[in-house]
Amino acid sequence: MSETGAEIRPLVRQLPDPTTASNVHYNPSLAELRELAADDETTTEFGSPSYVSEYRSRSSDRTKNTVDADFSDRDHELVDEAIDLVGERKLVCVDRLMGRHPEATFCCRLFVPVEHARIALAWANLFEPTDGREPDLYTVQLPDHDETAIRVLPDESFTAVLGSDYTGEAKKSFLRMFMFRIKEQGGLGLHAGSKRVRVRDEDGDLRTVGQVFMGLSATGKSTLTSHGCWLENPEDATMLQDDVCGLLPDGSVPGSEGQGLFIKTIGLGEDEQPELYEAATDESAILENVAVDDDGTVHFDEDRYTANSRAIIQRDQLESADDEIDLERMDQVFFITRNPLMPPVAKLNDKQAAVAFMLGESIETSAGDPSRAGESIRVVGTNPFIMGPEGEEGNIFQDLIDELDAECFVINTGYLGAKSKDIGVTESVTVLTETARGTIEWTDDDRTGLTIPESVPGLDIEKYYVPDHVEDYDDAVAELRAERRTYLEQFDELRDEIKDAVY
Repeated sequence: MSETGAEIRPLVRQLPDPTTASNVHYNPSLAELRELAADDETTTEFGSPSYVSEYRSRSSDRTKNTVDADFSDRDHELVDEAIDLVGERKLVCVDRLMGRHPEATFCCRLFVPVEHARIALAWANLFEPTDGREPDLYTVQLPDHDETAIRVLPDESFTAVLGSDYTGEAKKSFLRMFMFRIKEQGGLGLHAGSKRVRVRDEDGDLRTVGQVFMGLSATGKSTLTSHGCWLENPEDATMLQDDVCGLLPDGSVPGSEGQGLFIKTIGLGEDEQPELYEAATDESAILENVAVDDDGTVHFDEDRYTANSRAIIQRDQLESADDEIDLERMDQVFFITRNPLMPPVAKLNDKQAAVAFMLGESIETSAGDPSRAGESIRVVGTNPFIMGPEGEEGNIFQDLIDELDAECFVINTGYLGAKSKDIGVTESVTVLTETARGTIEWTDDDRTGLTIPESVPGLDIEKYYVPDHVEDYDDAVAELRAERRTYLEQFDELRDEIKDAVY
């Protein structure tokens, strides 16, 4: 985090100095990395490289960290093996900067075998080149290890990724540490996108609103964060971050990825997501596990390898992406859900917001556990990368929201009832825009027990009243509240006042 780098930990002292080690190719250019990965590449019709990995999602069930688990002798052996193999293998080593905020910038160092240079190429396209400082965080990824295991040692600033060749493991190894370091500063790491919106309010005055979107992968986070909201000058909407942010006690939201985005491509369409589609079909993109024919023809709508197909795209290819990645202040938070009993949007008080944070209700996606894709799930903070007691994170979130006086909302990007009413991008973006403008009229609805819109400019909100689309709604919502309360009871550290605010 400093210009001179973090204190060198005992474990990482055992890693070779890449500037002098004869077995390490240090900081090759992106062109050199692509050349090193040439044998694995299929060149697309757009001139971009495409790769297919053996592992196509994170190995979350084989990930352990020293904060939440006692390491066995075998766990320590795995870490030692990773360190030892770095000294024996032909490797590439890449340094990149994660973040720009004065309190949240980290130099990250990744080691991968030369034969898996495509991982380094993809990862390096997400973060900005180093300015020469010493590294703060280290990851060693050895895909051909005979055991699949991800071992995280936060105190040592070290992650070993063994037996997986999925690029997402390298990416998340550093973002996981980013969020942990933010929490150590009294803030909170968020699996979230951030956006700055400038709109005219009810009086016609131009106002700037900082919006943050919390949601699991493939629930619409990237779509909503990058959407320009159909605004025209002097109004505008610009994306700052797509995936992981921090929330500091002063209300600022540091970004993490300064160069690229790691987006899902399954179903990516030119009409539905024109900006993301254009960036994914640019020569600068890198495709991973996308259906690409031998002649380079790309099929984003085909899950030939996995529904978790991905593209690393460049921020400068997105018209909606701002030059900055840090949000000066968080004014509004949106929890993205696909719970069919939730309205298109509901306004939450600070305790209800902490409940929404803890519930993290959504559906499982192929990015998390492909075998459970489509199932209803709950993930605290919609963040599967939390290290430390999850209940404490809910308490911290409530304290920060209360202190910052931020507005909080839950937004449904799925269906109402048994898919009887679709909530599309048009509806969701309209809600976001009018929320920023402050033009929505809210009402406390007795039947749903929620604060929901009475009117939304440009949207016939009455057609989206949830009880009209759910058979036996009252029984269903009573059962849902009971389930939620039972779920929250498992978090011993979570305050009772939050548990009692279940909606």
